Amino acid sequence: MTYRIALVDDHALFRTGLRGLLEHTADCQVVAEAGSGEEFLEMLQGLEVDVVFMDFSMGGLDGAQTTERALARRPDLRIITLSMFGEESYYSRMVKAGACGFLLKDSAIDEVIEAIETVAAGGSYFAPQLLQSITRRMHSLITSDEEPISQREKEILLAICRGLSNQEIADELFISKRTVDKHRANILEKTGCKNTAALVVYAIKNGIVEV
Repeated sequence: MTYRIALVDDHALFRTGLRGLLEHTADCQVVAEAGSGEEFLEMLQGLEVDVVFMDFSMGGLDGAQTTERALARRPDLRIITLSMFGEESYYSRMVKAGACGFLLKDSAIDEVIEAIETVAAGGSYFAPQLLQSITRRMHSLITSDEEPISQREKEILLAICRGLSNQEIADELFISKRTVDKHRANILEKTGCKNTAALVVYAIKNGIVEV
């Protein structure tokens, strides 16, 4: 399968480099490029694309504003945020805007390909370095027992997002590992998530945690 890619970044040199890497290393074809959010929105109608790489820091509309407006028109878009390390404070905006992947601009090409494959297949992807940094800074916001997940499941979800193993969660909450296993299975089923990255996205988007 050849993945159709759109690049949205205000640095032409970066777009050229990423396009070269994708087309020479991976089974990808860059079908569109834009130097601003406004330019991308103008070309959106009729654009056939599997994955969009979206720079966060751009003049005019930033990545979150562009993502939100693009998805309002094209809910089918799969958007991966591109950022520099240290911009984690912006990721909650990108999650809420609808981005489903997050990569550092200096990521290895293997990681970029993995992100494309994961996101194009309907999943969520965080660069491992970002996931570690974000989960270290997470804290809980909601303490109510509203559906779809219970208060205990929210506690376990937060611990999962922090990178704790089931045994570590059991020790921290003074419950059995078997109980944690059951709660984790219930959380994955209720949220439709498949991995920790997807759970982080779910937790941020639903206001269970902030970063």
